Amino acid sequence: MRDGDGIFFDGTTSARQLVSIELADELVRIRDADGMVLTEWLYADIEQKPAPQDVLRLGLRGQRTSARLEIRDPVLAAALDGRAQTVDRTGASDRRARLRISAWVVLATLSLVGIAVFVVPAVAGRLAPYVPASIERKLGDAANVQVRATLDTKKLGDRFTCGREAAEKSGRDALNALVARLSRSADLPTPIDVSVVRSNVPNAFALPGGHIYVFQGLLDKAESPDELAGVIAHEMGHVAHRDSMRSMLQGAGLSLLFGMLLGDFVGGGAVIVAGKTLIESTYSRAVESAADAYGVRLVAATGGDPQALGTILTRIDDKKYTGMHIWVDHPQAEDRARTIRNLALKSAGVTLLDADQWTALKHICAGS
Repeated sequence: MRDGDGIFFDGTTSARQLVSIELADELVRIRDADGMVLTEWLYADIEQKPAPQDVLRLGLRGQRTSARLEIRDPVLAAALDGRAQTVDRTGASDRRARLRISAWVVLATLSLVGIAVFVVPAVAGRLAPYVPASIERKLGDAANVQVRATLDTKKLGDRFTCGREAAEKSGRDALNALVARLSRSADLPTPIDVSVVRSNVPNAFALPGGHIYVFQGLLDKAESPDELAGVIAHEMGHVAHRDSMRSMLQGAGLSLLFGMLLGDFVGGGAVIVAGKTLIESTYSRAVESAADAYGVRLVAATGGDPQALGTILTRIDDKKYTGMHIWVDHPQAEDRARTIRNLALKSAGVTLLDADQWTALKHICAGS
């Protein structure tokens, strides 16, 4: 038992009483100046209240009155601190609480990273094949709006897409003829919409629902209709395999996941982020190889040169470009070209476009 002195307020009057304090095994016993027991507080019921640094101020949990006990004797305060689990003058409990919170934050962050890296891509991969073509088209249309706004940095509007002016009509007709030839052999469940846009980087990519962008810089690099056909057929392979749908679902899933954590519970930016993901992301080597093989087979089925895709891949992989290079940044262009050559598919020698059509197509962006 440890004895000491303190000040007691009974909570019914403002009078302060000098009291003696006994620390028994299970409780604190408080006596008045005459030695009469005023009250007994169980250690388990005691709670610590805010007070100056040199004062230990205590009360009772759930009490109807504001009775409190103040102890200024540091030795007695330390002794009571050691007996009552709810009293912590050293701040150890707060530190332990902060450490627990920090540990939970770390675990939550690791869980979030795990979900983002492993769960979201896996779910997107499994879900993509089951998205109805009509839904994929609608999602692709929504992403297409964001993609055009992102790519059209010069704010050209309708002029951003080549082939819309009178002087470019023959080029657009030639592009339509090439896409129609590929589409007949591809037999895809969704119509393909190929646009050539005014950008000097050698690039091409596909959106969900059959939207395919070919950049003017890539068309300028193409030296034959077969090479351009190989590029378009490769992107049609991504459409056939639902690769762009999977990327969009993954981008939207990550946006929704982080949006919910940051307060955007409806994931309002999901489509915007997903659209940007489609522009900025590259596919894995396995996905690219599958699209290459699809493109090679498709060009061969039309009677064109299946090796042309490997030829243009090697040509544009000159490492001189900066900026958004989705096509250039695909891994190991030389390895992919070698794999295409090893497929050993032969050309039937069919002319995919005649000389006039090819000349017109090369000038599809020649309008004012």
